[in-house]
Amino acid sequence: MSEIMVGYARVSTEEQDLTAQRDALAILGVEPDRVYVDHGFTGRNKNRAGLREALAACRAGDTFVITKLDRLARSVRDAHQIADDLASREVKLSIGGSVHDPADPMGKLLFNVLAMISEFEADLISMRTREGMKVAKANGRLRGKQPKLTVKQEAPLLELHNEGKYTMAELAELFSISRSTIYRALQRRQRRAAGPINS
Repeated sequence: MSEIMVGYARVSTEEQDLTAQRDALAILGVEPDRVYVDHGFTGRNKNRAGLREALAACRAGDTFVITKLDRLARSVRDAHQIADDLASREVKLSIGGSVHDPADPMGKLLFNVLAMISEFEADLISMRTREGMKVAKANGRLRGKQPKLTVKQEAPLLELHNEGKYTMAELAELFSISRSTIYRALQRRQRRAAGPINS
């Protein structure tokens, strides 16, 4: 069986574009149909369908290709776990065209430095996000998660629920919402019906 190159690309939000990563992987020799992707996942989320499929597609002798280490993982531990798993299966890891050799001291040092930088960047992003939320909350701009349905939108939903003709799943599909959104709407109605509690 001939060796193949399996590519992986990731972006943190649904709005971001993967074109640059796809182009870079193509330049590195990965065929377009061998590129696996994830949209809307951070590098700290290990439960990524695209990553699982990419790793599963690799066989002994193949090369797993990424453009940058932070596309693969945003923590030193996760980066090492994935790299060690690939090495144990005799799959080479290529980072931007450089094949990582875990037995090479210099290569190992470079890998550790890249992983630490990736984790450091993720920590900075997380810290800035928390600080931004704290400032927004102090200025009254952060009001917490808002209901997906307004009281006016909930009315027909609750009426249909009261009739008992539809299951939760059917109502969720009809209104293009999740079942948990319906449960929350029912809870809000109960709270409104109960009214304020007099002490």
